[in-house]
Amino acid sequence: MILTSLNILNYRNIREASLEFAPKLNCFVGLNGQGKTNVLDAIYLLSFAKSAFTSQDSLNITHGEEMAMVQGNYGEFTISCGLRKGVKKQFRKDKKDYPRLIDHIGLIPLVMISPSDQQLIDEGSDERRRFMDVVISQLDRKYLDCLTTYNALLKQRNALLKQYGDAPNPPDDLLEVLEWQMIEPAEYIFAKRTAFFEAFEPYFAKTYAQISGSAEIPQLRYISQLQDRDLREAYVRTRQRDLILGWTSQGVHKDDLEMRLGDYPLKQVGSQGQQRTFVLAMKLAQALYLGESGIKNQESRQKPILLLDDIFDRLDSERVERIVEMVQGDDFGQIFITDTDRQHLTEILKPNNNAKIFHVENGQIA
Repeated sequence: MILTSLNILNYRNIREASLEFAPKLNCFVGLNGQGKTNVLDAIYLLSFAKSAFTSQDSLNITHGEEMAMVQGNYGEFTISCGLRKGVKKQFRKDKKDYPRLIDHIGLIPLVMISPSDQQLIDEGSDERRRFMDVVISQLDRKYLDCLTTYNALLKQRNALLKQYGDAPNPPDDLLEVLEWQMIEPAEYIFAKRTAFFEAFEPYFAKTYAQISGSAEIPQLRYISQLQDRDLREAYVRTRQRDLILGWTSQGVHKDDLEMRLGDYPLKQVGSQGQQRTFVLAMKLAQALYLGESGIKNQESRQKPILLLDDIFDRLDSERVERIVEMVQGDDFGQIFITDTDRQHLTEILKPNNNAKIFHVENGQIA
């Protein structure tokens, strides 16, 4: 997938920009807070119909303005997103609105790597489940539908558990109906996550070895309650306890990815550089996995667009060189990089004569 051009109007601090891109490497240089990341977020918006940083569309409109627009040309089609305060956002392929925004997910495969990925290690299991969900949803429309259905039913069950937690006669029949409805999407989600991890883990191991120079032995493991129990029986067995707790203790919403270096938890023993390497390897493996797996509703495989936002902090020069050498290879598609050091980027991109470098200052891009 190649983004040939991008037009931006009033998106965050970028009042107006019209950019033409190189098919492989595009770099944005500037001091922190000047708008480099906002360009990448505009590209992200066109793939996922939402910002990478906020769920409130109005916060993406330049302060003092009433509307914003982002439009990208991908050769065969154009995607545009219009934002207006107090109005539902308008999202179009060519000149046709999508009936549901969910129908757009997967058309433009994309992976974004940024400092916020540290949350995969620092935060709870919901961040690691989201990592799996973002990957699988770009390949499998049914998965995204099942995930939406399951989360809606889970919300209903949790609401009932809180409402009737202290009641002498909780509505077992209503809870049972919800539980039966949750089984099918939960089993589909579990099956797809299991298949994803089995295919993904070798990419991760290979990528980590390439970045680290095989200096450490990482371990990544998928953990799910459904690996050792029948969910229907588990709901019945734990229903009384769930009423006391006020939330659902069994299901795929408890899944996790276990991260280790050797025999020890990554969060406890990994240095900043090792933790950053682990996360980078996961995200780069995500790009390789998406590129190899392809998008099921497309006739040919597509390498995802790769956004690298300020990824070189807390990494030694050798690891940076390995990463740049890796992503410039044929296994990866079009790449967008941000960095604060023009000379740094010029040096690491010397082998590539087709790279474009943009300077960003106070929302102006040249």
